[in-house]
Amino acid sequence: MKLISLHLPKTAGSSFRTTLEDVFAERLLSDYGDKSISKPPLQRHKEVLISAQSVAEQGTDEFDCIHGHFLPLKYLLLADCEPCCFITWMRHPVERLISHYHYWQQSYHPEFAAPHHKRVIEEGWSLEQFCLSEQFRNIYAQYLWGFPLENFTFVGITEHYNEDLDYFARHLLKQPLNKHRVNVTARSDARERLPPDIQRAVERFHAADMQLYELALQMRIKRNND
Repeated sequence: MKLISLHLPKTAGSSFRTTLEDVFAERLLSDYGDKSISKPPLQRHKEVLISAQSVAEQGTDEFDCIHGHFLPLKYLLLADCEPCCFITWMRHPVERLISHYHYWQQSYHPEFAAPHHKRVIEEGWSLEQFCLSEQFRNIYAQYLWGFPLENFTFVGITEHYNEDLDYFARHLLKQPLNKHRVNVTARSDARERLPPDIQRAVERFHAADMQLYELALQMRIKRNND
């Protein structure tokens, strides 16, 4: 069974990748080259449909796990050719945005930054401006275009990282895992430091991601009760 692990930005995906490296070593493929979300929707959707056919035709026999920033639709046709298990992690959308904002403040390098990263830093965007920007609206929904959340065998919740990683180890990999924490930026209570009216405005603005997050929480409750 091949693991297809979607790394949604600032959801502990870097920590999880380090754990996967312990398990799969050279059998792990890091897929971070698409940069799909930085492209216009029509372009990214066209590219992922073309990539899906190419991946299915070429196969990925040399790898047991694929992890990275990609639209999961890219690997959907591959799942028609061989058994695949899709997994990902989510966190509260407001906390994710705050973490993303502070990470970009800390990691900015003008020669390497994507255009939208440069704009945020060089124009001096506030946290509120970042959270209410159309560019970053409903990031989960943008990644999951054409790919229902129910297609994932496992959706971990970052706020319950240790507990959910233990579940993943027991029920999917069936072996103990090392826990790593890397690229940690914002505190887990970050959204509580936003004024309540701003937090409500951000949640409304990202309503699609809030719905996906609530569904992920429901899926977590269901699997823990099974």
